[in-house]
Amino acid sequence: MTSALRLAILVSCSSTSRTGAAIADWFQRTAADASPFEVDRIDLSDWQLPPVPELSPAPPVRETAELLGARLDRADAFVVVTPEYNHSFPALLKIAIDWNHRQWQAKPVAFVTYGGRSGGIRAAEQLRQVFAELHAVSMRDGLSFHGPRDRFGPDGSPADAAGCRTAAKLMLDQLAWWARALADARARQPYAG
Repeated sequence: MTSALRLAILVSCSSTSRTGAAIADWFQRTAADASPFEVDRIDLSDWQLPPVPELSPAPPVRETAELLGARLDRADAFVVVTPEYNHSFPALLKIAIDWNHRQWQAKPVAFVTYGGRSGGIRAAEQLRQVFAELHAVSMRDGLSFHGPRDRFGPDGSPADAAGCRTAAKLMLDQLAWWARALADARARQPYAG
């Protein structure tokens, strides 16, 4: 595969979450600097998706869903940046996932989670089950920020910048390996999921 790898970063925090925005901003900068990916950030709070994927949605809804689907379709890999919400992940993320199916197939997905004592790990574990159902490959290694309000400075960088960057680089390297392998496989033979 000779073309650049495309990474879609799905940000599922609300548009008013300063903590979520700081984590997403830091990760986006890190991915742009420390990986072979071309980065496309998709802030889900910017999209007006209805709560239920309808079989025959109204034209504005269908157009929004198709635009989001096209951006996801162009991606070779995904990173989901999400808080943990009630021991799971936000409804907005589930809506975006459910509005699309083939866009996730035979592509790798990694997780950057945050929240409270768990650091969002329960959100990642539930997302692994959802993405497995969609025939996506979830990465073993991810990033988890426990008590993130205390761990990010005023400039938006984590307190342990070197350690966090090392962990992010490891995850991005694994994601790039899988993205290349799966893109090559899809090019040789379309996935029949």
